[in-house]
Amino acid sequence: MKQILFLFLCFSTITFAQNAEAIKEIKAHQLSQNTQFKTKGESPLKEADRKQFKELDFFEIDLKYRVKATLERTPETAFFNMKTTTSRVSEERIYGVVSFKIEGKEYKLNVYQGKALMTNEAYKDYLFLPFLDDTNSYTTYGGGRYLDLRIPKGDQLIIDFNKAYNPYCHYNDTYSCPIVPRVNYVTTKINAGVKAFKK
Repeated sequence: MKQILFLFLCFSTITFAQNAEAIKEIKAHQLSQNTQFKTKGESPLKEADRKQFKELDFFEIDLKYRVKATLERTPETAFFNMKTTTSRVSEERIYGVVSFKIEGKEYKLNVYQGKALMTNEAYKDYLFLPFLDDTNSYTTYGGGRYLDLRIPKGDQLIIDFNKAYNPYCHYNDTYSCPIVPRVNYVTTKINAGVKAFKK
């Protein structure tokens, strides 16, 4: 009995520490986002909006939206022209499919790799995860949101929807933003990450 209790306490302590570290990481991400939006030359906001900007509106941090995912790679997939909000197209390929569960339900989303970024040393392992969900046009931007990922060494990775962000064209229509493919629709409310921007 004492051994079981000891193991339970050890597990609880490790879990608590991991959760605390995850929350710290998410808060640092939010702070970085707010700093960028306030900074002239870095902010995607129009100048009049930047001058009045205080902070982005985020959902409360909820670690149920920080999920362990499995990546199934799809090697040798062809590049295609992903449509954007302008006449520009973004050359992307499906790098793989990520599988994860939220509240016991499994979801699968495509993750994309951009051709232009593959030649950039800082971004050669970058993956793009755009997604739609049932909060769009209500509490979040109607066009969906984005997540940035890095190619893992194995087939496991963490997807943290608390870091979901809006396309820049939501703030400023001079930007050209990839349109989220309909196949990446999550049939639930992802109440995590940034909400729709209100001036």
